[in-house]
Amino acid sequence: MEACLYESMEDGKVRCNLCHHRCRIKRGERGICGVRENQGGRLITLVYGRLIARSIDPIEKKPLFHLYPSSLSYSIATVGCNMKCRFCQNADISQISREQGIIMGDYYTPEEIVASAEAAGCKSIAYTYTEPTIFFEFCYDTARIAHDRGILNVFVTNGYMTPEALNMIAPYLDAANVDLKAFNNEFYRDQCGARLDNVLETLKVMKSLNILIEITTLLIPGLNDNEAELKQLAMFIVEFLGPETPWHISRFHPHYKLLDRPPTPLKIIQKARDIGLEAGLRYVYVGNVPGDIGENTICYQCSKTLIQRWGFQVSHNEIREGKCPQCGAPIDGIWT
Repeated sequence: MEACLYESMEDGKVRCNLCHHRCRIKRGERGICGVRENQGGRLITLVYGRLIARSIDPIEKKPLFHLYPSSLSYSIATVGCNMKCRFCQNADISQISREQGIIMGDYYTPEEIVASAEAAGCKSIAYTYTEPTIFFEFCYDTARIAHDRGILNVFVTNGYMTPEALNMIAPYLDAANVDLKAFNNEFYRDQCGARLDNVLETLKVMKSLNILIEITTLLIPGLNDNEAELKQLAMFIVEFLGPETPWHISRFHPHYKLLDRPPTPLKIIQKARDIGLEAGLRYVYVGNVPGDIGENTICYQCSKTLIQRWGFQVSHNEIREGKCPQCGAPIDGIWT
């Protein structure tokens, strides 16, 4: 299928304008993502409808804690990614198109995905596991149908899409969990093959388009856990996205090419959570530490525990009509 958001250039090259790499692709070659190819001067997406993963997940797994708690999300992915994170948890499917040139998966139509989500009682469709930007055309077509049928659409993303892509999908995109992987450009360059400032731009554009945003940061010992840097990251969220933006701080475990680091010490996780709360964030969560108090949603005004969680499961929810039942404070999110 012909891709969207590209332009023709000299000598048969094309420039892809889907993500911030804005790859210039020669005839017969692919972009950084490994799934968009210049065929005779036309940019072709190799993964339209070709899904490598389909699953029904709790929305908390995304993680999205402020959108229909304890609801189900129909989750899909294709192979490919526009980053090459050395700590990727899904490298077996995200990097296979880049490292081996392989495109694999079973074909589905947008209508089939939406019908399956409806049949399973899912309140949302999540474009996740790999980077939704690289299968954008299928996301867009599916999201339009889902939107018309009252099903929400969510991206779990590295935040590297262009403003053009965001403006195109915004009428149908309800929420996004965005990885803000660090707050220094060296980390993004060396560990991910990307640039921090482009992710920050994406977040600002998402905010301006009224997309519900939750942020996730995987804390890796010695790489992105500096206290001064974490304070800068938290203040960016407060200043540009708003104190109502949830921040998920996740514990790292060695994986893929980053095997020389230990799991994140819990004291560093707790310190980061304290930094977020001290910066003025209303909701700071702890991930990959089941049973931690940081999994719960707590009223920022009266400190009442509103939602109790264990991992991806909600055991108790006291939010009523989007408010704290004890003090009446409005709790930010999409609840009903």
